[in-house]
Amino acid sequence: MNGSVSIERRRLFKDRLAGRLMHGLAVLSALAVVIMAAALFVRSAPILGGKPLTQLFCSTAWYPSRGEFGFLAFIAGTIVVTAVACLLAVPVCILTAIYLSEYAARKIRESVSPFIDVLAGIPSVVYGMWGVLVIVPFIARRVAPFFGASSSGYCVLAGGMVLAVMIMPIIIHVSLEVLRNVPAELREASLALGATKWQTVKNVVLRRTRPGILAACVLGVSRAFGETIAVLMVVGNVARIPKSVFDPAYPLPALIANNYGEMMSVPFYESGLMLAAFILLMVVLFFNVVSRVILGKVKWSVYGE
Repeated sequence: MNGSVSIERRRLFKDRLAGRLMHGLAVLSALAVVIMAAALFVRSAPILGGKPLTQLFCSTAWYPSRGEFGFLAFIAGTIVVTAVACLLAVPVCILTAIYLSEYAARKIRESVSPFIDVLAGIPSVVYGMWGVLVIVPFIARRVAPFFGASSSGYCVLAGGMVLAVMIMPIIIHVSLEVLRNVPAELREASLALGATKWQTVKNVVLRRTRPGILAACVLGVSRAFGETIAVLMVVGNVARIPKSVFDPAYPLPALIANNYGEMMSVPFYESGLMLAAFILLMVVLFFNVVSRVILGKVKWSVYGE
């Protein structure tokens, strides 16, 4: 009897120990983001305290050797490239998710899914090489002349097209998962009332899953906003505000990747790059939090609980 009690106590002790260990690891994972943000903010403090915010965020003058650090062109470049990527990717991804969820046969869905997974696993430098070899010449020789513009091909549109392909797997996977969570009874009830397949998708399925699809798009924006190597290779890296999609741009991730490690003896230079990294981290964190909040409400939207 005493032996069985001892075994039970050891089992319960191991169970509590495992639970506390996993809890500690989960807290440590969350703290890693806080520690990273705090470290970047501390390293950014010199330039935040030494330069007025109007100069940092409202100026396009970037001359570190003269003490001028204007982030406006880099922020604008990041926003424009990300916006182009989302405009190109979101409609395609949503329609693809709807087709795979509502129309495609099981064999087609199982055949397409591995290719989407492959897109998610391709290194970003490979996307960059593809952009340089295919997208850039295509824009320079075909797209820009068609619109009466002149471009080297290294431009906002090239960065947006490469990013669009990169964020497609994220948006498709999350949207597909959300669409599959709609109860079959809702579809059957709509069809029983005489609605067509598309009317059911539009008025029942999409209406119920709008928050989840929005969250998928927000996650895609988060991925696009922080992408570095692929964009750096095709966007041109010219520090000015782009006036059209055929102009070059210089996103914040490319600024950090191109310049960190150089000219560190220049006052505020390293601090300026740390500020760029802090801005990126805060934006990506904001988008991820928003997407999680939206996804948390999907259950209510789908089931009406």
